[in-house]
Amino acid sequence: MTIQTIGVVGAGMMGSEIALVFALADKKVRLMDTDQGFVDKAMAKLAKTLDSGIGRGFYAEEDKPRVLANITTATDVKAYGDCDMVIEAVTEDQELKGRIYKELDAVLKPDAIIASNTSSISISVLASYFSEARQKNFLGLHFFSPASRMKLVEVISGFDSDPEVVKIATAACADIGKSPIQVKDVVGFAVNRILFAMWDEAIRLVEEGACTPEDIDTGCKLGLGHPVGPFELMDNITIDLTLKVSQILEDAYGDRMHTRPTIKQLHAAGRLGRRYGRGWYKYQDGKRVE
Repeated sequence: MTIQTIGVVGAGMMGSEIALVFALADKKVRLMDTDQGFVDKAMAKLAKTLDSGIGRGFYAEEDKPRVLANITTATDVKAYGDCDMVIEAVTEDQELKGRIYKELDAVLKPDAIIASNTSSISISVLASYFSEARQKNFLGLHFFSPASRMKLVEVISGFDSDPEVVKIATAACADIGKSPIQVKDVVGFAVNRILFAMWDEAIRLVEEGACTPEDIDTGCKLGLGHPVGPFELMDNITIDLTLKVSQILEDAYGDRMHTRPTIKQLHAAGRLGRRYGRGWYKYQDGKRVE
């Protein structure tokens, strides 16, 4: 089976970027969200992403019309009836994902591959929302943000994922220039378990008054070679998502992955990150200010 037509459920930051990377590889992509205005906004943002990439040499001028032409939009999962693979990329809410899966179950062709971009929820648990016949075609494909730049994809097999389906999905990721790694179905998978353990210690340092967020970000970039520091990254992915994933990990692993109180305070105060104007840092028009 060759993956040619891709459906992406969720036109947020991750979903739209996943749509972009497949469209760049000349796959036919259908990007869906329940609100047409939200989908239109995502397409406009993708056009800006391409323009920015052209200016920095990532893309050629002629790439933009070709790539955007490869993406069509929809507001209903019924548009996915003939897709070879559908990737769900909505927020980390198990019940929301489950409702979407039941809708997909009713419209997808029998051999369609279904993947979740979840960064932390068990694939075997999510598979339970599908009919038994569908569960063998379900797996995790965890892309990293921004998907147009980050090469890694975690490929996660559930209890009943068909090895041939996993092989096809892995090849589809490699085909668009990603570097897939195989990870057992454990909550948080591999990278987020490492990342959140590091974030836990970084936040402890701030809570103890040992360092400022800015100094820790500088230390991680210059001392560990990280492209962005932990507090910058939390603001970029949003404090809301940080809290959700942290609580999922704490539920699974207890005090090993304890949610730091400052994250809860930031969330309760509405300081949700860069796009909201305030997180660990202050922002204006998406740019950090002192």
